[in-house]
Amino acid sequence: MRKSLLATLAALGMLTGPLAAASTIEIQVNNTMSEGGSESAAVERFAEYLEEQAPGRFNVRPFLAGSLGGENAVLELLNLGQTQLSITGGNWRQQYAPEYDAITVPFVFATWDEVDGFMESESGRRLVESAEEKGGIKYFGTQHRGPRHMTADKAIHTPDDLQGFRMRLPSLPVWLEVWEEIGAQVVNVPAPEIYLAMQTRQVHGHENSLSSPYTRRLWEVQDHIILTSHVQFPWNWVASSRWWDGLDADDQALIAEAIDVARQHGSEVERELDEYYLEQLEANGMTIIEPDIDAFRDAAMPAIERIMAEMADGVMEDAMGGRDGN
Repeated sequence: MRKSLLATLAALGMLTGPLAAASTIEIQVNNTMSEGGSESAAVERFAEYLEEQAPGRFNVRPFLAGSLGGENAVLELLNLGQTQLSITGGNWRQQYAPEYDAITVPFVFATWDEVDGFMESESGRRLVESAEEKGGIKYFGTQHRGPRHMTADKAIHTPDDLQGFRMRLPSLPVWLEVWEEIGAQVVNVPAPEIYLAMQTRQVHGHENSLSSPYTRRLWEVQDHIILTSHVQFPWNWVASSRWWDGLDADDQALIAEAIDVARQHGSEVERELDEYYLEQLEANGMTIIEPDIDAFRDAAMPAIERIMAEMADGVMEDAMGGRDGN
């Protein structure tokens, strides 16, 4: 009877003192992607590392494929303390600190070093502070994803080749504005209809990470991969502040260490997957083109400057300052 009562109290969060300190800590880890990618690999490594360092102390429960809802729904659960961790995309930046979100703007960052450098800049620190204050989250850092490129039914080397080019884009206003500035005719097509839209020539191409043309078998309806690397859109590990603040210092230190290990592992798995996708797309007949990215960035610059003029002071400088005049 006593053991049953203790278990019930612990489950309800009512048990305190030494018995509670020794109880298992449940950690739900949320992500919108299905199992089998770099995201689930990172969650698995996170759980493994905690078990290696503290056997039986933590119970890691993956909630993948949006099991608890989309990114915004999970952000709300984190704020309320009703879930613990999330590997989330860019919604947290747009929701809590849009005035610092240079990462979402295409052609601003060309490499992951530039993205990570921005997050360590004054603007990046203010972005995190604003999100933590408004969203009730604790930020731990980025996990790299494959850069976003173009697919096309013809060769694209410079912006001039986009004349009359109908390009499918998600309904993200910043992305639409930049690509229209470059010269593309933007078309909104639901993601499940991308293949059919290309097959019927409703659109001439789209942009996404390389997993999109690979998993959708777009070599059947597209001829070219254009390596524009126009958006480096990271995953981000964040925790519920309500949950995090209730942990003791030793548990916090170990969880933070496990997150760092998991982020690095997930980034490496993603890099390997991206290389595999590119090899397979080429093997299936797609031509790989390395375009004049500076020409695309120059063409996009009027839109980039308009967008970033609406952001906080210093963001443009922190985002573009290391480009040696580009």
